[in-house]
Amino acid sequence: MILHRTLLFVPGSRQEMLEKAAKYPADILCLDLEESVLPEEKSHARELVQAAIGSLTQAGRTVHVRVNSIQSGETPEDIAAIIQPGLAGVLLAKTESAHAVREIDVLLREQEVAHDVKPGTVELIVAIESARGLLRCEEISAASSRLVALMLGGEDFAFDMGVERTRDAHELTHVRSEVGVCARAAGLLALDTPWADIEDIDGLVTDAERARALGFSGKYVIHPNHIEPVERVFSPNEAGIAYARKLLAAWDEAVAKGDGAVQLDGRMIDRPIAERARRVIEQAEAIAQA
Repeated sequence: MILHRTLLFVPGSRQEMLEKAAKYPADILCLDLEESVLPEEKSHARELVQAAIGSLTQAGRTVHVRVNSIQSGETPEDIAAIIQPGLAGVLLAKTESAHAVREIDVLLREQEVAHDVKPGTVELIVAIESARGLLRCEEISAASSRLVALMLGGEDFAFDMGVERTRDAHELTHVRSEVGVCARAAGLLALDTPWADIEDIDGLVTDAERARALGFSGKYVIHPNHIEPVERVFSPNEAGIAYARKLLAAWDEAVAKGDGAVQLDGRMIDRPIAERARRVIEQAEAIAQA
């Protein structure tokens, strides 16, 4: 099971950062061929990322690559450069249609076959970063069986809407809600936008908590110092795990007696609450095995 609590962007054109990436404890290292790479550096970045995937996967790290959008025309070259055994996933930037998802699915499959990788092995995350993408979110979510998550690109979405990003992030409440619901309906994860202020850890934590409250399972980060705070937000704590076990034990006992609900500590427990507790325990076990 791949954890998706923290996904650290690593600029694909910065060799020294790619070489240091293995020491950062994010769940996923997302090597970037898009935003952080200037147009004239794309070709060289592909070479650096291609080499880095091999070294990082050999070091036991889970590696994704953010590739350029379908509309950029760069995606085929990106995919051709990066597909190799060990690559866990791809993030498609600025996704605005189901057609774009189907197109990258074909590109991925072609390169998997060409590089002796079992077709369907590389998971896909797509970034919703525009009003157009948000309006087509439902059809995008159903466009490929390799899709595992929707990512919200907050900076680009705010730019597309002509609004400013603010510390309280009210401008993202609607899109977070829509992406969270859309992902859940399709059986996908929702992954949140990075927090841009490197020094404001309190703001980062609050922002991550807002996303978690709207159904998000993790968050992309742009600095190593953001990994631990975000991981903490998206992980169950010891008290929560203990209570989930207590709750689930009470629920299982009630079910064995034929009851559809049970009281625990003055609170009525029914199936949805019990299943939520079960998810907490499953996540805790996955984290312990990571």
